Amino acid sequence: MDQNQNQPPNQSMSGRRPPELKPATVRKIVIGGVIAVLAIFLGSSSFYTVQEQERAAILTFGKYSGETSAGLHFKWPYPVQQVITVPAELTQRIHIGYRQEGSAAIPVDEEAMMITGDENIVSADAVVQWKISNIHDYLYNISDAEQFLRNAASSSIRAVIGSEKLDYAITDGKTVIQDKVREKLIELQSKYQTGIQIIDIKFQDIEPPSGQVAEAFREVTNAREEKNTKINNAAKYENDRIPKARGEAQALLENAEGQKKSRILNAEGDVAQFNAIFGEYKNNPNVTQSRLILETLEKILPNAKIFITNSNSDTVNYLPLNELMRSSGTGSTTTPPVTTPPVAEAPQGGTAQ
Repeated sequence: MDQNQNQPPNQSMSGRRPPELKPATVRKIVIGGVIAVLAIFLGSSSFYTVQEQERAAILTFGKYSGETSAGLHFKWPYPVQQVITVPAELTQRIHIGYRQEGSAAIPVDEEAMMITGDENIVSADAVVQWKISNIHDYLYNISDAEQFLRNAASSSIRAVIGSEKLDYAITDGKTVIQDKVREKLIELQSKYQTGIQIIDIKFQDIEPPSGQVAEAFREVTNAREEKNTKINNAAKYENDRIPKARGEAQALLENAEGQKKSRILNAEGDVAQFNAIFGEYKNNPNVTQSRLILETLEKILPNAKIFITNSNSDTVNYLPLNELMRSSGTGSTTTPPVTTPPVAEAPQGGTAQ
C-alpha cells in the first residue's frame, strides 16, 4: 500500500484520461449536428422525381396549385408543399364479372349475372380500359376511382342489356350493346367530373348461364349461323347466275335484232327485185310471162323434156316424139330438127290445122 502511494500519479493509472470538452465546444457540435440533419431533411424533401408514366400534383398548404410531368423537380419542403403522384400516362384496366389472378379467371357472379329485356338471365363479362385525364378531378371529386368506375361500368351494362332481348344480346347485338355501354359510361364520367377517360370497353362473353339453358341457346346459335351461311351461299349463287342470265338475255336480244335487220334488208331487196321485174314486165309483158312460165315448169317438172313450138302459123307442126325419146334414152344429145310437113288436104267440111 505504501509503495503504491509513493508511486507517481501518472504511473499508477493504466491509461490516460480523455480530455474534458468544454461546454462551448459541446454546444457547437450539437448545433452543427442539428443543422446537418435539417439540411439533409430539407434536401430530401425539396426535390422529387416523377416517372415516365406518372404526373405529379403539387399541393401548397394542402391546396391544389399545379402539376408536373416526368423528370426531377424542386418544391418547397413539407409542410409548405406536398407532392402526390398518379399514373396519369398509364392505360389501366378493370374487369367486370370476373377477376384475373395470373393466368386464371375467377368469375364474380354478382357482377356478371343480369336480366335482359325479355326477363331472361344472362352472364356478361367485360374489360374496361381507362386512364386519368384530369388530375385535379381525379383526386378531389372521387374517393375510390376504381370502385367508382366498376360501379359505373356495371350499371351501364345492366341498363343497356336490360333493354335488349336475349337472342339479340348473345348473337348479332354484341357490338351494338358494346358501343351503347361505352357511350353511357363516358356520359357518367362527364356528369360526375371524375377526371377519368374511357378508352374502350370490350365484352369477353355474353351468354346464358351454364347448363341445359346454355346448351339450348348454343344450338339456337348454331342453327342461326347455319341459316346465315345458307343465305350467304344463296346470295352468292344469285350474284353468279343473274349476271350470266342477263348476258344471255342480252345476247338473245342482239341476235334477234340482227335477224330482224337481216330479214328486213332481205325483204327490201326482194321488193326492189320485184319492182325491177315488174317494171320490165310492164314494158314487155309477153317476154316476162313466157320466162315466168318456163321457170315455173322447170321447178315443177325438173326431169321433163320440154319442146316449144310456134303455133301461130297456118301449118301443122310435126314432132317425131318417138325418135326424140329414143335418142334421149341412148344418151344422144343431138335433137332432130322439127320438120313442118306440107299441109294435108283437109276433109270435106273444114280446114285442118
